[in-house]
Amino acid sequence: MTTQTTQPTTKARWVVDPVHSAIEFAAKHMMVATVRGRFPNFEVALDLDEARPENSRVEARIQAASIETKEAKRDAHLRSADFLEAEKHPVLTFKSRRIEPKGKGRYAVVGDLTIRGVTREVALDATYTDVVKDPWGGYRAGVTAETAINRKDFGLTWNLALEAGGLLVGDTVKISIELELVKQTAQ
Repeated sequence: MTTQTTQPTTKARWVVDPVHSAIEFAAKHMMVATVRGRFPNFEVALDLDEARPENSRVEARIQAASIETKEAKRDAHLRSADFLEAEKHPVLTFKSRRIEPKGKGRYAVVGDLTIRGVTREVALDATYTDVVKDPWGGYRAGVTAETAINRKDFGLTWNLALEAGGLLVGDTVKISIELELVKQTAQ
């Protein structure tokens, strides 16, 4: 059983618990359905200033080749030069520039997202939970974040015109992040 604790007022490094975390995306297919996928291989580190969260920093590294959409042919196509070009650009990254408090545990996390060698500033709408003590004597916290990007802004321009009008792949990609973070202890 976990119990709520008050946050210590120190700076600390937190890392993702990959078993209890996910980075997922969604995009329109043929203008009628939403295809969802995920990146199961990623690392996230949060240097958290618990007294002043706006002074914190976050960095993420996502393995492009780990992309999964439950369709092997589509996954291979998404790894190809038409999309992520995973062999040439194996890692997608996010590095925060600033964190803006929005009230009640909500923050805008603004930073540089790099996909396929193209970097653009994006803002994540994030919610941070209170710190809890886990059954093993450690501390955990949760972060949920969302944003939407235009894939063309990152050089992901491949598409096919449909006979009835419209395009095979939508331009907007919604990104959803659920993280369980574990506080690192001093060595």
